[in-house]
Amino acid sequence: MIDTTSILTTLLPAIVVGYLLGAIPVAALISRKAGVDIFSVGTGLAGASNVKRYVGKKRGGTVGLVDLTKGVLAVAASILIGVEGAWIALPALAAILGHWKSVFTGFRGGDGLAILGGIMVAMFPVYGFIGVLVGVLVAFGGQKLPYTSLFSVVIGYATLAALVVNANGDLPLALGLGGLSALVLARAILGHRRRRDNDGVDWDDMDDAEGAADQRRYS
Repeated sequence: MIDTTSILTTLLPAIVVGYLLGAIPVAALISRKAGVDIFSVGTGLAGASNVKRYVGKKRGGTVGLVDLTKGVLAVAASILIGVEGAWIALPALAAILGHWKSVFTGFRGGDGLAILGGIMVAMFPVYGFIGVLVGVLVAFGGQKLPYTSLFSVVIGYATLAALVVNANGDLPLALGLGGLSALVLARAILGHRRRRDNDGVDWDDMDDAEGAADQRRYS
């Protein structure tokens, strides 16, 4: 249990810090510096994939790495503030919400896949790293297939969960992470469907050749 004093002195500050870290508009800032409004191209999401396609591979990689780091810092900050156990999932959720709806960009943002990876690593350093690594390998190995990034989240979390269960690890925290993963996945799927219905384009199933052409045009 957590008492009222703990909520006021640890949990709420950790949630605020988590949100502000998640809300740092890394993709928007990097894209703007390159002369691109990331919200007006492609998926309209401020994430590594959209930056990679329309601004360039290096900048896209930078965005992915920094977004992952935001997830790590949000969890690390909550632990330093004094949040313990499965309660850590709440500041982590705040970081994801900040990434989705950043106060610095008119409450626009990305889909949260990279920041979720950082949260995984921070909650379970060894198992999280393995899970993220497996997810990245799946994403790179299936680049020609549709919805690979979403599938990689499922595989990455499943790997982490299996390792935690096998080692009799912190199951409540792992379940909290599972809830966050399901939330990110569900929002991403709904977003893809909405964009496909509205634009008539499935951005996850675009030709690699088209993506390369766009990168050259905006680089």
